[in-house]
Amino acid sequence: MTPAQSMLHEATGLTLSRSVVDRAIRHRMEHNPAANQDAYLDRMTPEELTALVELVVVPESWFYRDPQAFQAALEFIRARLAADANHMVRILSVPCAGGEEPYTMAMVLADAGVPRASYIIDAFDISPGCVERAKSGIYGRNAFRSQDLGFRDRHFGSDGDDYRISDALRQQVRFKQGNLLEFDLGARTGHYDVIFCRNLLIYFDKATTKAAIAKLDALLGESGLLFAGYAEVPSFCQYGFTPLQYPQAFGLRKESARPAPAVKPVARAAPRIARRAPPAIPAPAPKPAHRLAPVPVPAPPAPAATDLLAEARRLADLGQLKEAENTSRDHLAQSPDSAEAYFILGLVNELTNKRQLAEDYWKRCIYLQPDHYEALCHLALLAETNNDPGAATALKARAARVYKRQQGS
Repeated sequence: MTPAQSMLHEATGLTLSRSVVDRAIRHRMEHNPAANQDAYLDRMTPEELTALVELVVVPESWFYRDPQAFQAALEFIRARLAADANHMVRILSVPCAGGEEPYTMAMVLADAGVPRASYIIDAFDISPGCVERAKSGIYGRNAFRSQDLGFRDRHFGSDGDDYRISDALRQQVRFKQGNLLEFDLGARTGHYDVIFCRNLLIYFDKATTKAAIAKLDALLGESGLLFAGYAEVPSFCQYGFTPLQYPQAFGLRKESARPAPAVKPVARAAPRIARRAPPAIPAPAPKPAHRLAPVPVPAPPAPAATDLLAEARRLADLGQLKEAENTSRDHLAQSPDSAEAYFILGLVNELTNKRQLAEDYWKRCIYLQPDHYEALCHLALLAETNNDPGAATALKARAARVYKRQQGS
């Protein structure tokens, strides 16, 4: 790392490419002229470092992003309050960007009729600018990307060309500037029932990822839920978390935890493979003069390839890794060019610490399906783990282009 990259890594935990850091410094040097980058760094102040950090964080978000996570959290919170109506549910959003995520959770709870006195949401971001924007509660059209914008009519008022969230919901969220890696755990150990920490670890190296997960583990109550980004789930599984069986929510709980309150998915779970018994075939009446040849019994029809793939996903979600691997291979026997089967095999091998095999499978996946977003994300994380920042940056950029195209369509 260059001295500038090391300085920003120490300040934020982020592993940033040299080009990103150099671009940010050039921008700041327009406001604070210096002979060169070394001279600029020598004159660094806490205020200037804050301004520099503002340029390298990634604050983009929008309301109801990945909605299944909010639905899973709602069902969990309902179950918790049903078990103890006097319990104060504590929710954490970190990083919170411009406030879209914590405000979405507040809207979901309000629309479900959950009393405001029953929950509080804490939201932190390393960027003071993001925190101030979140506190204002004012958003432009780009923050509203859902097809159904009924929530905007219910919870926002117009503010010129922008929209301002209701005061009632603003009071439910406590915004503060802060860095997860520097949280004081003294008063917060086991404090939160629900934590949203999505798409943060993808910017961390291996050591920082481990430190961040340790913080989150300490912050989360023993039976609480944590929601991560899709590409981050394997990292959490490596450090003591188990996936929640709720499609597309990417929720987790501690492996040592008591079973969390039941969460009923909205989306249908992957179908089980039906096992059919062979059809009954009546034996013909025996003929006295002959010995009967055995009547052949047809073998059960082979499961459809789509059923095998769905079963492989289900088994992987349940942590039955060997069974998921075998079922994926059965699927490939029928559909040799199945990118998704190779993706599942990559996940299985990563979770069993066979990273070279995982990489090989994910490369096969993107060879067959170049726009497979999840495989690109995992390969980017693996490249960072292997200390190959150039490849990681290229893969992240490629994944970002795929994601942007998918959102546009």
